[in-house]
Amino acid sequence: MPITVGQDSAGTRRSLEVSGSSYAYYSIPAAEEAGLGNFARLPAVLKVVLENMLRFEDGKTVSTDDIKAFSEWAANGGKNPREIAYRPARVLMQDFTGVPAVVDLAAMRDGIVALGGDAEKINPLNPVDLVIDHSVMIDEFGNPRAFQMNVDREYERNMERYTFLKWGQSAFDNFRVVPPGTGICHQVNLEYLAKTVWSDADQNGETVAYPDTLVGTDSHTTMVNGAAVLGWGVGGIEAEAAMLGQPISMLIPEVVGFKLTGAMPEGTTATDLVLKVVQMLRNKGVVSKFVEFYGDGLDNVPLADRATIGNMAPEYGATCGFFPIDAETLNYLTQTGRDRDTIALVEAYAKAQGMWREPGYEPVYSDTLELDMSTIVPAISGPKRPQDHTPLTEAADAFLDVVSEYRGEDASSAAADMAAEGPAADPIAGDPRKSAAVEGEDYTLRDGSVVIASITSCTNTSNPYVMIGAGLVARKARELGLNRKPWVKTSLAPGSQVVSAYLEAAGLQEDLDAIGFNLVGYGCTTCIGNSGPLQPEISKAINDNDLIATSVLSGNRNFEGRISPDVRANYLASPPLVVIYALAGDMNIDLTKDPVGQDKDGNDVYLKDLWPSQKEIADLVQQTVTREAFQEKYADVFKGDEKWRGVDTTDSLTYDWPSTSTYVQNPPYFQGMTMDTKAIENIEGAKVLALLGDMVTTDHISPAGSFKETTPAGQYLTERQVAPREFNSYGSRRGNHQVMMRGTFANIRIRNEMLDGVEGGYTLGPDGEQTSIYDAAMAYQEAGTPLVIFAGEQYGAGSSRDWAAKGTALLGVKAVIAESFERIHRSNLVGMGVIPFEFTGGDTRKSLGLKGDETVSIHGLAGVRPLQEVPCTITYADGTTKEITLKCRIDTAVEIDYIENGGVLHYVLRNLARAA
Repeated sequence: MPITVGQDSAGTRRSLEVSGSSYAYYSIPAAEEAGLGNFARLPAVLKVVLENMLRFEDGKTVSTDDIKAFSEWAANGGKNPREIAYRPARVLMQDFTGVPAVVDLAAMRDGIVALGGDAEKINPLNPVDLVIDHSVMIDEFGNPRAFQMNVDREYERNMERYTFLKWGQSAFDNFRVVPPGTGICHQVNLEYLAKTVWSDADQNGETVAYPDTLVGTDSHTTMVNGAAVLGWGVGGIEAEAAMLGQPISMLIPEVVGFKLTGAMPEGTTATDLVLKVVQMLRNKGVVSKFVEFYGDGLDNVPLADRATIGNMAPEYGATCGFFPIDAETLNYLTQTGRDRDTIALVEAYAKAQGMWREPGYEPVYSDTLELDMSTIVPAISGPKRPQDHTPLTEAADAFLDVVSEYRGEDASSAAADMAAEGPAADPIAGDPRKSAAVEGEDYTLRDGSVVIASITSCTNTSNPYVMIGAGLVARKARELGLNRKPWVKTSLAPGSQVVSAYLEAAGLQEDLDAIGFNLVGYGCTTCIGNSGPLQPEISKAINDNDLIATSVLSGNRNFEGRISPDVRANYLASPPLVVIYALAGDMNIDLTKDPVGQDKDGNDVYLKDLWPSQKEIADLVQQTVTREAFQEKYADVFKGDEKWRGVDTTDSLTYDWPSTSTYVQNPPYFQGMTMDTKAIENIEGAKVLALLGDMVTTDHISPAGSFKETTPAGQYLTERQVAPREFNSYGSRRGNHQVMMRGTFANIRIRNEMLDGVEGGYTLGPDGEQTSIYDAAMAYQEAGTPLVIFAGEQYGAGSSRDWAAKGTALLGVKAVIAESFERIHRSNLVGMGVIPFEFTGGDTRKSLGLKGDETVSIHGLAGVRPLQEVPCTITYADGTTKEITLKCRIDTAVEIDYIENGGVLHYVLRNLARAA
């Protein structure tokens, strides 16, 4: 499908000759010559956005004033929050967020037909790639059968979803599906889909070159920023609007420059670097800002390391973490098999547009910070936030603090005694750690036992340096006769098949297999909570004795309740360190001093005996990570295996919703919809559904992992004769609103402050009795009572899952009032018709003395303007009232249209129906 470009009233279109081909492009230097401003010192990341304005300038959606605003941004020291309409080139999805997006598109087809429109109007206008990567679970591990058995089980569990996605692939134009067992969407995007500079025919048939940009329905879409491709995560509803031709309304962001100097010291990894970067940027405060990395230190940062840093942008809170185009970008594109003409175009285009990183590159930034990479030390992060950076030298002591905090103050006094006794000592009087025997086994678990060690996630498995490093640790361990501890569930789930190709070429997969790191699948697995069940006896010992079991994973998220319901403390680490912790089996061990284990002759083996040198790693990467491997593994990326080719589906424009399906149901959003919109109304007499603290993540709001039959979602499935073994996960059932409504605010670790010391999805119902949040919400809906949520700082941090907003809306929540919001979730709430508000004047739920039994009314919403402050009346249980002021976080004018329409999809659907 050709791209549609603007009218170019400023005359910035120019021609570029590359490798015998001619490309039109929209020239930033030409915009300067036309008197639109001075753009030379803009950061490269903002030049990408500026080019977007030049290409789509039409005098309406994008004007020359929007273009001039970028020059004003530079003149004002990196600040000009003008609202602009940005159009990404393409959309990336994974199956957990992609299934509900395709469900919505299918429902919109039904909806437009009901409004008298044409079903074929509902079609992606921008290219969409959906990669099935979130569904494989680690049921089988530690043996050669693990991969095939997990794949077989994946198809058994998910056939309804896969049938639906295959229907979508044939029903919708411009929509491709990468089948299961291929890799993780971000790694497939980085290694194959992305081009850095794209070219397509415009509506006049002329080939146009432009920056490769995208949005994705997964927050870690930012990984591709390492290859100078501007992309970030959005909710599924925002992505659907982008697919359907809606521009993304955004403010010109501030750009924080992060200067890198020096080089990494021996013994450290890209993971150690990124965990430090996350800590620094979280402390800095970069929510809703772009971060651009610059400095001469970039000469020492391979693109694989850049991608690791870009991947973690959601963890440091930024919209994206961007790296400009330079010689290393071209090296990576060459190594990963991109065609020579594309690579030549990237270089010529970047230099013509002033997007090439030259020595001494130092543009205008809104703010800056700096890191000398020679100061990086080996580290982990945990036990429940990615920004909780802990040097490896302090990890064991830090875990003691975790135990002491969990066990109570009386435990802390024993910490020094316990440390003096050593990590292998038997429990002593006053030791804060509990221990328990495991039935049928000859070992004992205790607080700190590592029960999951997983090399997982695109964050690190995209990086051959840390993967080869992990393989070399395994090789040295195998040679010395070390093995994983028997209570550790080990797994290797690479982000693409290329990883297996170079591990096998290096002979390292054999070594990994020998210590239990067998291939379990190509997908996200442990990082998204698909770690699978622990051995029943281990699970029982943990839960019966309230042990603080730990996991160590090479992922990007370690939020409470995410990795496994049996594991309380979760730590992020580099793949080589994951292997080390599997060998040690205990978070209490100081790996910088204590032995990791004993060799076959009984001699102590230390970390230094197992850790490879940077030269060992680099030499093997050079030998085994080849252009040919990438070309071979991606040759048939959309074809899939026999199982995928055997999935049968129907050939129809609209979907025949199977009434008995527990995976895919027609959602209620558009049922009974008319062409009429509704003015925003005041919120009167709302009750409080939940009173939540700081850093409530989208995992807390809409968990992705497993659930029990005693939960509302489990009861729903049980009533439909689904056995608990077949429940699968919340993430896999996102195509069924009935399951997801029941799973909203159902994380096992969420704490509603309306209840004293209770964990899980509970609240007080209309009768004042404790009940599930779902049951209370349904009772309030039946009574016609609106609901609000109160929360602390950084509400909605974490994954870009739209169900955190969809579930909130379907429970009847009209407003969320928080101290601050994370970017994506705020946008998603608006997209579902839920209004976000922020406290002002230093008010918080604590300063207001909120208990959850209050009644809330919010006025001034008729004719509300973006970011307007409005009055709120809180009526306490004793009848007293307090007036406070809230900031309405409807940030842009188009978002007011979304709320008036009941959500962004309703807005798009009505516009398409009118156009028909």
